[in-house]
Amino acid sequence: MKLIPFITPALYAVCATALPAKRDNGPFTAIALRSASPIHQLSITAAGESFWLGGNTASYCPTNVDPCPPGNVTVFGNAYSLDVEVPGGQVIYVNPSGALAFTMAHSIYIPSGSQQGPFSYDSGSPFGSYSTSSFGATGFMACPDDAMSPTSWQVFAAIQNATVPTGNVADCLGFDAATVDYDGDIPAWQYI
Repeated sequence: MKLIPFITPALYAVCATALPAKRDNGPFTAIALRSASPIHQLSITAAGESFWLGGNTASYCPTNVDPCPPGNVTVFGNAYSLDVEVPGGQVIYVNPSGALAFTMAHSIYIPSGSQQGPFSYDSGSPFGSYSTSSFGATGFMACPDDAMSPTSWQVFAAIQNATVPTGNVADCLGFDAATVDYDGDIPAWQYI
């Protein structure tokens, strides 16, 4: 009995339905939404193996890579990693202090006591959402470097026992992370 003529069309049908036309899990960029606040509509940026609101994205590309991606925008590859070219990628996690962080390039090291999620990403139109429930968080919060005159805001999981720059979680502002699908080329070799 010859099954090849039957199996081949069936296999094609399964493969065709298994391949999505659009990736529902990324890539995407994100901004903070908190009306009437200094963080409203600031971009989430990667720098110093942490995430910030506003400020500049920090990236690196070796001289032997040609062409280098521009590295000037922070793009999430999915809910758990950044969109980078570096082999092995860069994973997102919440460190023991509660800060949203990412791994160094070429390293799988995540500090003991960290949590790799859970993170959630829902693509929407025109905006989606990104959140975390790590350590029982209710999403994200932005914590200033200085309570009186902040110059930067670091992103943390919204938990009451976070170790924040000012030492007082009451200085932090909870926010919703709104996302926009990213359809450009991979934006960075690696984030630093």
